[in-house]
Amino acid sequence: MFYYLFHYLDQHFNFPGAGVFQYISFRAALALLSSLIITMVFGKRIINYIRKKQIGETIRELGLEGQNEKAGTPTMGGLIILAAIIIPTLLFAKIHNIYIVLMLISTVWLGCIGFLDDYIKVFKKNKEGLQGKFKVVGQIGIGLLVGAVFYFHPDVVIKERMTANQQAAYSFDEAISTTKNLTLPKYAATPTKTIKTTIPFVKNNEFDYAQVLSFMGDNAQKYGWLIFIPIVILIVTAVSNGANITDGIDGLAAGTSAIIGTTLGILAYVSGNTVFADYLNIMYIPNTGELVVFMAAFVGACVGFLWYNAYPAQVFMGDTGSLAIGGIIAVFAIAIRKELLIPILCGIFLVENVSVILQVYYFKYQKKKHGLEFAKANRLFKMAPLHHHYQKSGFHESKIVMRFFIIGIMLAALTIVTLKLR
Repeated sequence: MFYYLFHYLDQHFNFPGAGVFQYISFRAALALLSSLIITMVFGKRIINYIRKKQIGETIRELGLEGQNEKAGTPTMGGLIILAAIIIPTLLFAKIHNIYIVLMLISTVWLGCIGFLDDYIKVFKKNKEGLQGKFKVVGQIGIGLLVGAVFYFHPDVVIKERMTANQQAAYSFDEAISTTKNLTLPKYAATPTKTIKTTIPFVKNNEFDYAQVLSFMGDNAQKYGWLIFIPIVILIVTAVSNGANITDGIDGLAAGTSAIIGTTLGILAYVSGNTVFADYLNIMYIPNTGELVVFMAAFVGACVGFLWYNAYPAQVFMGDTGSLAIGGIIAVFAIAIRKELLIPILCGIFLVENVSVILQVYYFKYQKKKHGLEFAKANRLFKMAPLHHHYQKSGFHESKIVMRFFIIGIMLAALTIVTLKLR
């Protein structure tokens, strides 16, 4: 909104200082500050309103230290996060940008699924919340929409790096028509519609999903959506569930997501800038630089939410926040074509997910082989997901959170290093 206002003032009235809104970095800084203000200033009012309405968390008896003290803590705090993401984005981003539009839709969509789950838990007094199959249907729905838009929308393109022969041809043609010194372009003038992505640790690190259908010959690109869209659905579902599972102790999901979001913001900035993309020898994706504004709001929302969610938590984000956070990370990574970096960057989410899967299947295996009592006494983890295992092992939850943060920062650094480590 402000971008268009100040662009108009700059163009028609030469308004002093209005031109600064053309810079992504400036608008991203404003989005970050705005989201922090919304969460830290207005967050308290929202928490008091939630407490007044007695929207408190119902705690299942898990035998964890300090668990009973959390009973009645206000939940649905994810509404604070959603507001702190959406409002600054609408104020400072170019809202006609297809990537921004899709990020906003994904945020609201998954936030609504989470809100419905929390509503059933809190107001209907059903501890199970929304049935898992309905959550999955909702996640598949947004994954299908995201995949279809990224595949079919004309604005979702990349610019291919020009070969030496193409640069030589450009130089020859320009030399005939002008006597100016030539600066050879690094990227083709015409964007390419493709479903290429980035593979870490590989020298020629671009992979086209359509190659999986290479046996179809010339039709491989035409039917590439048969591979691409299911992969998008899988990623969105897995990451949103991973964030949801990670939201089990105070501050863990919000802090981890802030680290991930900061890294994705850096990747979006370099991927949407020809200078950095050329220097790092990575894919140049036009218009994705605008996503930095969205991600700045996201990081600000997560950090600001920690003001009230850090131990001891004054509010829980609930599924309203955790499902939306996971979905945002997944869709954002796909938009900048770095989704194959998710197992590294979102390693915390991955391990939490895997720990639950291993716990379930190991228990079933032991039960089938040795019986129920043996299986109960010999679980793979003391409790799943993994953060509860460490709680059962005697670690205080604040220590667990801080160590997970340190691991998250290490994974974020490794993710950025993959840009040059090939």
